[in-house]
Amino acid sequence: MLATDPTTQSNYWEITTTHVHFDWDIDWTKRIISGSATHTLTSKIDSPAEVIFDTQFLDIKSVEVNGVPAQYTLREPHEVMGSALAVSLDASHNLKTGDGVSVTLAYNTTEKCTAIGWLEKELANGRKKVSFSVFPMPTEARHSSECPDGQIYARSLSPLQDTPSVKITYSANVRSTLPALCSALRVSPPSESIHDGKKIGEKVVEYKYNQPIAIPSYLIALASGNLVYKPFDPLPGKSWKTGAWAEPETIDASYWEFHKDTAHYVEVAENLITPYEFGVYDVLVLPPSFPYGGMACRRDNPIRKFTEPAFLYRRMPLLAGDRSLVGVVAHEASHSWFGNNVTTADSGHFWLNEGRNSFAVLKDEAGLTQGLTGFTTYLERILQGELRGSAEREFSYIIGRKALTDALKQHESKPKYQRLVIPYTFGEDPDEAYSRVPYEKGSNFLLYLERQLGGLQVMLPYLKDYVNTFRGQSIRTEEWQKHLFKYFSENGGKEKLDILNKIDFKTWLHGEGLDLPAVVEYDTSLAQKAYDLAKAWNDSRSTPPSDLRFSQSDLKDFSSNQIVVFLETLQSLSPGLPGSHLRLMSKTYSSFNTTGNAEIRSRWYGLVLQSEEKDVAQEFTEQAAKWIVGTEKGSTGLKGRMKFCRPGFKSIHKVDSDLAIKYFESNKQYFHPIAAKLISKDLGLNK
Repeated sequence: MLATDPTTQSNYWEITTTHVHFDWDIDWTKRIISGSATHTLTSKIDSPAEVIFDTQFLDIKSVEVNGVPAQYTLREPHEVMGSALAVSLDASHNLKTGDGVSVTLAYNTTEKCTAIGWLEKELANGRKKVSFSVFPMPTEARHSSECPDGQIYARSLSPLQDTPSVKITYSANVRSTLPALCSALRVSPPSESIHDGKKIGEKVVEYKYNQPIAIPSYLIALASGNLVYKPFDPLPGKSWKTGAWAEPETIDASYWEFHKDTAHYVEVAENLITPYEFGVYDVLVLPPSFPYGGMACRRDNPIRKFTEPAFLYRRMPLLAGDRSLVGVVAHEASHSWFGNNVTTADSGHFWLNEGRNSFAVLKDEAGLTQGLTGFTTYLERILQGELRGSAEREFSYIIGRKALTDALKQHESKPKYQRLVIPYTFGEDPDEAYSRVPYEKGSNFLLYLERQLGGLQVMLPYLKDYVNTFRGQSIRTEEWQKHLFKYFSENGGKEKLDILNKIDFKTWLHGEGLDLPAVVEYDTSLAQKAYDLAKAWNDSRSTPPSDLRFSQSDLKDFSSNQIVVFLETLQSLSPGLPGSHLRLMSKTYSSFNTTGNAEIRSRWYGLVLQSEEKDVAQEFTEQAAKWIVGTEKGSTGLKGRMKFCRPGFKSIHKVDSDLAIKYFESNKQYFHPIAAKLISKDLGLNK
C-alpha cells in the first residue's frame, strides 16, 4: 500500500511539482503579497485528470495550464489542511508517465494567512519602518518551543503540494520598497549593495533568487524589512561564507553575538559528516515577536538561518550580549544534513529530522544548548562534544531530560504523541503533537544505539553513509531502520547484527509512557554543583528563612546551563519548596527577576508559579506577564518565541486566569499569528 502524507490534500503521487517560480509584489499599504506561482510538474501516471494543490486563506485569481486559461475548483476548507485547489487537466494534454506540464496560479495573500507575520513598526527594533517575515514553519516550528521542519503553513504563502514528501527547486522575483531575502541564492542585486543603492522604504527594487537544490516546501522562506548585511571573517581554505542580516540598530550586536562561532560550527559538522554543500550560511536576526528560536532555510549554495533575537542584550531576547545562547546556530547548522538534505517524508516521522541533530549539540561559552531534536539534536550534541568536551555533550542530555519528562507528562491524555513515530490520521493537526519528544527521545535513542554499537568511532562513519545514501530524498523510519541493519551487516557482521537484534526497536519507536525503554545514564560532573545547591535548599525546608545563610555568591561560578539545571531540579521536587523559601530565593538571587537570559527567566517563573501556596505564586504572576509581553522596566522586548510565551501564559493562567487573559488580549496583536492562535487555544479562548 502506498504511504502518503496525511497532512496534504494534494495528489503528489500522481503528478508532482519539480520546480516553482514565484513572481511577487509586496504591497506594504494593503499588507498583501500578490503575484503568481508557476509550477513545473511531472506526471507519474498516464492521463491524470487533475492536479491538486494545498492552499489556505489565499485569494485565487486565475489559473493557466501551459499558458492557456484552465478550469479550477477551490474546494470547501478543511479546518486544518485548508482548501484543496483542483486544476483540471483535460484529455487534450494527453499526459503520459514522465511527461511535463506547466501550471501558473495567480493569487493574493490575505490577512488570514498564517505563514505571514506583518510587524508594526513598534515591533521592529528600529521602530521606524514596518517589517515582516514569511516562513512556512519547519519541523521545529510546530513545536511549542522551536521552529519545526515539516510544518504545514507554506500553503498560506503560495499554492503548493505542501508535503515534505515532495522536494522542489524554486526561483523568485520579489519587488519591494524594503530589502527582501529568500531561502535561496541571491542572483541580484548583490548582498553587499543594500537595496541596490536606492532609498529604503521609498523606491521599489526587484530581488531575484534561485534555489537549485531540491528542498521541501517548508523551507521556502521570505523576509523583508529594514535590513543590512555584515559578513563574518572567512575561514582559511573554505569556499563557503557566513554573515549576519539584521536591522541597522542591531547589526553590530548581531555580528558580535554570532561571528565567533558560526563558521566553526559548520566547519566541525562538515568534518564529522560530509562537506557542506550550500556555499553560504547566513544568520538573519528577526524582531522578538518571531515565534521560534530558529529555523534553517536553504539558499542553494547558501542556507540562511532565520533566528529570533530572543537573546540580544536589551531589545532582543538570541542576542544575550554574552554569546550564551548561540547554540541554536549549531542546531540549525545540523539541519543542513538532517532535515534539509535527508528529509522526513511526513510529520509522523519528524524525529528523523530533529532527533539526529542532537547528536552534535554545540554549546555556547556558558554552555547553554538550544533547540534540540532527534537526529538534528544528536548531531548538535556531537559538535558540542568536539568543541567543548565530552562532559558538555553529556550535560546537554541532562538539561534535555527534564524537558522530555515534561513533554511526556503533557501528552499523558493522548499517549500516541509520546511515540517517536506518530500514526496521524488524515487531516490531524501536527501542531497538537509538537513537543520536545522527537528531539529528546529521538536523540536519547541514537545515543543508546551509539553506546550499544561501540561509540562515536562506530557511529560517525555510519552517519556519513546515511547522508550519502539518502541525500536529497524524503524517507520514513522504516527506510532508516533497513539502512541501519544493512550498513552494520556490511560493516560489522554478525557481532553488530546480534546487538541490533537485541534492541527493542518497537518500544523505542512506537512505545508510550513516561519512561525511556532503556536506562540511559549521563556524566553528571558539570551538573553536580547545581544538584548540590538544590539539595541544600531542599534540606533547609524545615529551617526558618531568617536562619539560612544563602547568598548571591552561591551562583558566582555557575554557567547559564548550571543555573538552568539548578532551577529545573527544584521544579522537580515533590512537595515543592515552601513559599517562605521561594520568597527568600527571590531576594537572595534577585538577578532571577531581571536577567535578560530568557532560558533562566522562564525556569524561574516556572518554579515560583507552580508553588502550592497560591498567595506566593500570585506575587509573581503580573511580573511574569509583563516579562512576556515586554512591558516591564528595562525590558528586552516581547517574548514571542513559543518556547517562552506559551508555557509562561499557561503557568500564569493556572494561578490567575483573568490576569493571563487580560495581558494576552491587550498584546495579542504583537504576537505572530501562529503564536497568537496557539496561545488563544492554551487559554481556552478558541472554544
